[in-house]
Amino acid sequence: MKTTRNLILVAALAAVGCKKEQAKPEPVIRPVRILKVEASGGEQLKRFSGVSEAGLESRLSFKVAGTIRKLEDKVGTKLKKGAVIAEIDSSDYELQVQTARATAASASAQVRRAKSEYDRTQQLFTNQNASRSQLEAARAAYETARANSAATSKQVQLARQQLSYTRLTSPVDGVIAKVHVEVNENVGAGAPVVSISSGSKPKVTVTVPDKLFGQIKTGDSVDVHFEAIPGASYRAVVSEVAVQSGRGGAPVTAVIDEPDDKVKPGLAATVIFKFGSKDDQSRIVVPPVAVAEDRNGRYGFVFEPGQDGLGTVKRVPLEVGELSDQGIEISKGLAVGQLVVTAGVTRLTDGMTVRAPAELPAATAEPDESKASPDKGASEKAN
Repeated sequence: MKTTRNLILVAALAAVGCKKEQAKPEPVIRPVRILKVEASGGEQLKRFSGVSEAGLESRLSFKVAGTIRKLEDKVGTKLKKGAVIAEIDSSDYELQVQTARATAASASAQVRRAKSEYDRTQQLFTNQNASRSQLEAARAAYETARANSAATSKQVQLARQQLSYTRLTSPVDGVIAKVHVEVNENVGAGAPVVSISSGSKPKVTVTVPDKLFGQIKTGDSVDVHFEAIPGASYRAVVSEVAVQSGRGGAPVTAVIDEPDDKVKPGLAATVIFKFGSKDDQSRIVVPPVAVAEDRNGRYGFVFEPGQDGLGTVKRVPLEVGELSDQGIEISKGLAVGQLVVTAGVTRLTDGMTVRAPAELPAATAEPDESKASPDKGASEKAN
C-alpha cells in the first residue's frame, strides 16, 4: 500500500513538472529599426511630386446673394480686366431699382408742391395776409420734402449699385485657376465663385523628407517637369522652406522662373533637387547609433528579411572614418543596398530573430566585407 502511494506521488510530481515545462514563456522577438544603405557624396538627384499653383491667386465672390445664371467655368480661360466672369439672377434687384425710382419721383413731386406752397405763403406774408407761423410751417414742409427727396435719390443709387453687383467681373488681367460653383446654384454674398491667378510666376510646393530638409535653402535651383507638357523642363528657384519639418516631412516651395502659356495651375508636377556635387567623393555614411563597440572592435548588424514580418540580423565588423553632421563614415564593412539596424544594436546578437518594421525597404546588395568603392556609399541621415 505504501509503495502504491509513493508511485502516485512520483507521478503527480512528474505531471506538475511537465506543466511547468509547458508553461515556459516563448522568447521575446525584438522589433528593430532599419535603414537602407545609400550613397552619400557625389551629385544625387531626388524627385518629389507636387501640383502647380498660381503665384498670386485671388478668390472672387459676389457682394449680393442670388442664383447663378451665367458662369465662365473653364479653368485656364484667360481674362482681361473688366471681363464678366459670372452673373446672378437680377430680377429682384431690377425690381428694387424700379421701386426706388418710383419713390424718388413721388418725393420730387412733393418737393415741387411744397416749394409752390412756400412761395405762395411767402407772398401772402409780404402782403401781410399770412402770419409768421404760417410762413415758418410752409418753409419747414418744403425743407422736409427736399430732405426726403434727397434720401430717395440715394436709395435709387444704392439699388442701382446692388444691381451692378449681380455681375462679377475680373479686377485684373489673369487666368481662371479654380471654379467653386455651378450654374443655377444659390450663392451667398462673399461665397467664393472663382479663383484667378493674376499673371505672377507659378509655383510648386512639395514635401521633402526630414533627412533632406536641412540640405535645402532658399535660392537653390531645381528643375520642374509636368506630365501634361512632355519633353519640357522648367528652371525654378526655391522661394520658401518651412521653418521646421512636420509629420511626413517639410513643405518646400519653388517658383518657376520663365513659365510659358502651357504652365497652368493644377498641373501634376515633378520637382528635381540636386544634392551634393559631382566633385565630391562618394562614401557610405550611417547614423552613429548604427555602430557599436566592444572588446573585439566596432561592429553593426545587417538585417536579412524572412517571412511573416520577421528576419534575422548578422553581425558585421566595421571600420569607421570621420563623424559629421550627416553621420559616421563607414570605410569598410557595409555595401550600398544593405539594410542596417539603427536602434538597439547593443541588445542584439548574431543570428537573432527580430521583427521587421511595417514598411521594409528592399535590400539590393549582399553583405560586402571589402572597403566601399568611392562611387558607392552612404545612407540617409537618421531622423
